[in-house]
Amino acid sequence: MTSATLLRSRAADGTTYQEAGSGEPLVLIHGVGMRLEAWEPQLRALSGLRRVIAIDMPGHGGSQCLPYGARLPEFVAWFGRFLDDLNLTSVAVAGHSMGALIAGGAAATYGARIDRVALINGVYRRSPEARAAVIARSREIDAGHVDLAAPLARWFSASEVGSGPYALVRDWLASVDVAGYGTAYAAFAEGDDVYADAWPDVNCPALFLTGEHDPNSTPQMSRAMAAAAPYGEAVIVAGHRHMVNLTAPDLVNAALAAWLDGRRAA
Repeated sequence: MTSATLLRSRAADGTTYQEAGSGEPLVLIHGVGMRLEAWEPQLRALSGLRRVIAIDMPGHGGSQCLPYGARLPEFVAWFGRFLDDLNLTSVAVAGHSMGALIAGGAAATYGARIDRVALINGVYRRSPEARAAVIARSREIDAGHVDLAAPLARWFSASEVGSGPYALVRDWLASVDVAGYGTAYAAFAEGDDVYADAWPDVNCPALFLTGEHDPNSTPQMSRAMAAAAPYGEAVIVAGHRHMVNLTAPDLVNAALAAWLDGRRAA
């Protein structure tokens, strides 16, 4: 089974998704500029354990955009509507990058409805310099200047250029809807501290996983979130950067399987 063999379904609010497997639901939310196919290694591996649902974020893949100017709480509300549309009353949720911010916001907002949460390459309390840089990139995108080479340089090491994951991500970025990309990127740029104070009150298993060499979603951020959450655990994938779910799928899948099963991943 691959995501290419599965048809997209559409929820009532216009969100598109694919699902495989059966049992308790696990919902996967990708990052800015990506699409649900970025979760193919996880969909394939984890659908033997759960009902796995990978969704297109608003303005990405086949999903409708949120209004211009939407910020992170609007993306969290979108996710809540999706859960309602599919009648999902208790879920595990894992998000990557911007999807990690949404997943963390959902854990802060929806209480026991979020059974467990995983943030993969998530950001947390950026430094003033990092925050200024990402906001500057957001404003450039809003002005119509979309630089696709810069994300690839941040997300992949030099040795990964030309690899299969690199080619996939390059093609997804090249085909992105600019309006949807810009709205999501603005929410991402300003979202690193929106729910940052909520982690001490998130009383479910919380996994924080990132790549050792991710320059923006750093190991220090994952460790800080894990320390703040009552049931937090940090996992750092040695030798990898931002797209660990594609570049180190076996390690990420093993960590997610342990998290789903209530075991320590490391």
